[in-house]
Amino acid sequence: MDWIQAEEAFESPVLGTETIPKTFEESVSRNGGRIAQQYKGGVYDRSLVAAGVIPAAETGEYSDVTYEEMREIVRRLAAGFRELGVEAGTRVSIFAHTRMEWAQADFGALAAGGIVTTVYPTSSRSQLSYLLGDAGSEVVVAENQTLLERTLAVMEEDHVDVEHVVVIDEIEGYDDRDDVSTLGELHDRGARAFDEDAYESWLDERGFDDIASLIYTSGTTGQPKGVQLTHKNFRSNVNQCYRRFGPRPDRDPEVPVINADSTALSFLPLAHVFERLAGHYLMFSSGATVAYAESPDTLREDLAVVQPNVMTSVPRVYEKLYDAIREQASESPVKQRIFEWATDVGREYHAAENPGTVLNLKRSLADTLVFSKVHEALGDRIEFFISGGGSLSADLCALYHGMGLPILEGYGLTETSPVITVNPPERPKVGTIGPPVVDTEVKLDESLIGEDVAKDADGRVGELLVRGPQVCDGYWNKPDDTDAAFVTDEEGREWFRTGDIVEQRDDEYVTFRERAKQLLVLSTGKNVAPGPIEDAFAANEFVEQCVVIGDGQKFVSALIVPNFERVREWADDQGHDLPDDREELCQDDRVHARIEREVDEVNERFEEHERIKQFRLVPEEFTEENDLLTPTMKKKRRNILDRFSDKIEMIYEEPTG
Repeated sequence: MDWIQAEEAFESPVLGTETIPKTFEESVSRNGGRIAQQYKGGVYDRSLVAAGVIPAAETGEYSDVTYEEMREIVRRLAAGFRELGVEAGTRVSIFAHTRMEWAQADFGALAAGGIVTTVYPTSSRSQLSYLLGDAGSEVVVAENQTLLERTLAVMEEDHVDVEHVVVIDEIEGYDDRDDVSTLGELHDRGARAFDEDAYESWLDERGFDDIASLIYTSGTTGQPKGVQLTHKNFRSNVNQCYRRFGPRPDRDPEVPVINADSTALSFLPLAHVFERLAGHYLMFSSGATVAYAESPDTLREDLAVVQPNVMTSVPRVYEKLYDAIREQASESPVKQRIFEWATDVGREYHAAENPGTVLNLKRSLADTLVFSKVHEALGDRIEFFISGGGSLSADLCALYHGMGLPILEGYGLTETSPVITVNPPERPKVGTIGPPVVDTEVKLDESLIGEDVAKDADGRVGELLVRGPQVCDGYWNKPDDTDAAFVTDEEGREWFRTGDIVEQRDDEYVTFRERAKQLLVLSTGKNVAPGPIEDAFAANEFVEQCVVIGDGQKFVSALIVPNFERVREWADDQGHDLPDDREELCQDDRVHARIEREVDEVNERFEEHERIKQFRLVPEEFTEENDLLTPTMKKKRRNILDRFSDKIEMIYEEPTG
């Protein structure tokens, strides 16, 4: 493929082999007057505002920070961290939601020589104690007074040896503590101590192979492991992604790219590697603008204000965004029929190699009636979305493409910084996770899977093994886990075992099948991948979430969370009076029968042994708050099975027809 050679040959000042702090400094030298960050007013009581470092933004509006202004903040935070005793190798934990100051603290701590470790703000007391203690964090950057108090409790009651806590927001009642300060105070302390020659020496202390960050796995099973990611890992992955998405000279000018003119909306956890690389290091290296959403709940509002042209997200967000789009477009039966017609046209248009006059006219009408309004609601500038952190439904992806909002699906892991494969903007192939990025070798171990999983494949199927400069060296203080994660081939080359079953096609594009650990092995000996079955419900109007089960059983079953709002609308149309209580609604025979129609329709896409024979409706949505989703919105299957064990027992106690 010519474009692969073009990626390899691409030259740009954005590409390089510097540490992350030096990469940021070089970006500032190219983009000094451009807007680096945008922050929303009325959301936080920012200590940088109180200290006069940045002005307060108007409530609901966004204010700007240029690259030069961001550099001044980063440099002074770095000097402040040094004053606290941070030096080469000191672990600094950031315990906050994704926001402007997270990014500034990250670059500041790295410039001071620190190793940034990550803590999700939703972490429980025991999780926080483990994460700080395992990393040996000496400094914690906590978001607000609530997280400060949680950190102090861990320090005082669990005896975790943290020396200083820096709080991003303004706080009260801690003036008498020498081990607590605000980010604004840290900035002022650094401003007084800053020396440019000293600053340059700190950057020179850190090498390309030094650890930049410990990012802890989300812990869907067992204790999280701290993945050791070096400056080389991150910088190499920035290079690889910029070669795929950057403004290469071989590209048609109409192809959207990531460059200094890009604006991204950031809301995924920066504690997770996906947003840290794709929405943070890649964007700032490119000279792009990063605006920070108030929260995932205000996404549509923030999209309209910021008007980004690119956004990274996980499949669950695209599902909920589509649900909101469909709901708004279907306010009446007539509008609903128009929306359904338009999405059918969009699918047909996307799938057609040569649309022809009639289909082009239909697509133009669909755009006028429906798609243009969708674009307008999302800010009217979106050129493409990037999806990672989980498997995206091919049907849902095709729907977005059909609306002129292409989703470019990619794949990676924390251990690979993370990007291994991703669809290129000019050649996306729905249903795939794209071809590998430059300087990445992949091969398959076919020994783990049975014929059931490999059936109907266009290429080879097996566990994905990977080599490349973005692959980590191992886990923090866990040599046995590190050894188990790698395998050496007959030529003495070391490969990282991803634990994921994929199909490698003849065109080099890769299709994700399933996590090897999540394959269901039925008592009949058949293997079933639950992911594709669950993904088949992603765009379903009556099903909010689905978990497919059946490991060790004779047949496949499912736990289904209904879309309660849509179910009630249907019931009103049918003249059914449903109970108000969700548990009672889930036991209503009429509701069960309506959902069963959706299940039967999905079953038609699968082989007999893969079909859902029984299901139970559950009244509780899987969320991070109830510990049924990770912070990156992956299902915690073990927790879900434990929470609804009674319903699962009922499924397999009852005879099937």
